[in-house]
Amino acid sequence: MLHLDHEVRRRWKWGVGSAAAALLLAPAGHMVMAKAPVTSASYSIDRTRLVGLPEFIDGILAQQIAQREVAGAVVTVVHRGKVIMTRGYGFADVDRAIAVDGQRTLFRPGSVSKLFTWAALMQQVETGQVDLDADVNRYLDYEIPLFEGKPIKVRDLFAHAMGMSDLSYAEDEWKKEETYQSFLKTHIPQRLWAPGGEISYSNYGASLAGYIVERVSGESFPDYVERHIFQPLGMATTTFREPLAGGNATNMAKGYALVDGRYKAKPYERYDKIMPAGSAASTAPDMARFMLAMLGNGALGGARILKPESVRFLESDSVANAPGLQGMAHGFMVAREAGPRLVGHGGNTIDFHSYLLLAPEADFGFFVSMTGGQGSYGARTELSDAIIGRLFPQMPAPRWMQPSAKPMVGAYRVNRRDYGKPADPAGDLKLSLQGEHGLLIEGQGRKSYWEQIGPALYEQVTGARTGGPYDRLLFYGAADDPRISFGSQPHVTYHLVSAHEQ
Repeated sequence: MLHLDHEVRRRWKWGVGSAAAALLLAPAGHMVMAKAPVTSASYSIDRTRLVGLPEFIDGILAQQIAQREVAGAVVTVVHRGKVIMTRGYGFADVDRAIAVDGQRTLFRPGSVSKLFTWAALMQQVETGQVDLDADVNRYLDYEIPLFEGKPIKVRDLFAHAMGMSDLSYAEDEWKKEETYQSFLKTHIPQRLWAPGGEISYSNYGASLAGYIVERVSGESFPDYVERHIFQPLGMATTTFREPLAGGNATNMAKGYALVDGRYKAKPYERYDKIMPAGSAASTAPDMARFMLAMLGNGALGGARILKPESVRFLESDSVANAPGLQGMAHGFMVAREAGPRLVGHGGNTIDFHSYLLLAPEADFGFFVSMTGGQGSYGARTELSDAIIGRLFPQMPAPRWMQPSAKPMVGAYRVNRRDYGKPADPAGDLKLSLQGEHGLLIEGQGRKSYWEQIGPALYEQVTGARTGGPYDRLLFYGAADDPRISFGSQPHVTYHLVSAHEQ
């Protein structure tokens, strides 16, 4: 989820996640303080489903390579302290017929890189160098303006609750060289609402977190994460440095665009301007080691990168946009609140699409990354959903058949956008009622059907597979500010577009 999310929304695809039923409306402007995480000692995964997982994934990837514009992919799965699967699929270089090597080929995790940044910032909280409740300006050599006298606190960065505009740029603009330190100072987003409130995903905020690490530690950000996270965990290939060099460059998978039915290789993507938010490159084994450390309460082997309480903080709830739907943890996003609790993070560059998910109660995690045409973005989500539905199956909710007030339908616009530019109505979601208890959503060339499961709550039908996950949508907000939120998108919310905005 980097700058390109503006484009990704044009290829809109529901992500991973479901939520407990929410039957109440909440007033606009008041965020829901999310509940403490479930602390069950363990969750037992059906052994037969786990044993057959590699072949299950093989079958899905074979189909996706044939039909979903996937040129190459890696998948790694960990469980109970061990790597149970690491495999490569398709080609790292289509033109040269170089197959993906699950052990050696590098992929771009995109915004999954932020998890390293949040871990680095928590290290500085542990040392006392950073205070979670301090104004971020305390640690900067420039000033972010207050909003109605209120500063952004460090903990607001973890929750993506800074109340800021997003920044959008065309792909060519990102090729212009500029350090992220300079970019942060010259592109301060507009302050729009109070910090600590409405969540709107921010690459700027994650970059700011990395800059704070750099400022208080006295080490450059790429040096810091290498010395304090990657090296201790044995993640020898992972780096934020761009461009790649040496063996990393040799083993890097190509990014592709699909042109006239053929894969066209693209130059290595550069995200220097927001480095801590998504510049990493890594191999599947390295990502497995990071997952093992997080599932190991911050330690792997003899190395410890975080205290157990810091890991619990990162995985615990912060705030949620909508009552009854899962919200943000601290850096992680909550994909499921219980049964078991699932936390994760997606990552989309222009060329690569990735997802990392942890189920701490089950001592389980997986990481997937894909490259190819535009269809590989949806393929990443489909594979992630399939793994979750297989190992942590759910049942669809009972349908709501009672009379209830009709929700406010029409065009809804996401709150994560560049408010310095005119809104693009083509990116809006169009909602219409279907009979007494149905809902149709149209957006970015796709239609999906939803059925009512509560007075203001709907569950997705289109594309849902046996076992789930089943996405949910909640209507909420004040009469003068109707909103919708999706369980699969805790990092944003949508506001009803008024007549004068259309």
